[in-house]
Amino acid sequence: EEVLGARRAGVVAPAVAMATEPAAAEPAVPSLVDRYFTRWYKADVKGKPCEDHCILQHSNRICVITLAESHPVLQSGKTIKSISYQISTNCSRLQNKVSGKFKRGAQFLTELAPLCKIYCSDGEEYTISSCVRGRLMEVNENILHKPSILQEKPSTEGYIAVVLPKFEESKSITEGLLTQKQYEEVVVKRINATTAPS
Repeated sequence: EEVLGARRAGVVAPAVAMATEPAAAEPAVPSLVDRYFTRWYKADVKGKPCEDHCILQHSNRICVITLAESHPVLQSGKTIKSISYQISTNCSRLQNKVSGKFKRGAQFLTELAPLCKIYCSDGEEYTISSCVRGRLMEVNENILHKPSILQEKPSTEGYIAVVLPKFEESKSITEGLLTQKQYEEVVVKRINATTAPS
């Protein structure tokens, strides 16, 4: 628990900021993310094939929204041109100002609420959704200045946002999500479907 020291008026910065991606040479040692967070997945967000999101849920119920490994943005050959937290003309996630113990001023998000848009150099654009109901604690401004960390370290420094579900909803928010095992099965089925002879 000490890893998650409170930062900025009690807003918890995910251990994410301090963690490093697990080294491939040492699979026996669980990464900081695997030690403190449970991975949940939302496949084909808003019905868009392969646009999968990963939700890292900490035991203190904070959720870190990241891209799942299978998301098109993380596939080889993709270059991120820019990332924007400007959701509409009147709404920017960067204007989210949280203060005090009761997290006043935090924007409330539904599961389908857009968090940001990712624009790729091939002309494709992707909207990243919250996937969980709760209050927006913070967005990761670092990815605005260095979009490549979103691809290099998606589950640590390249996270999208931090969302705090309501206490009474913290158990139910994962109901519509997949466990890591279920998600891996979805990915295998997809691969089999594309490689199967027609």
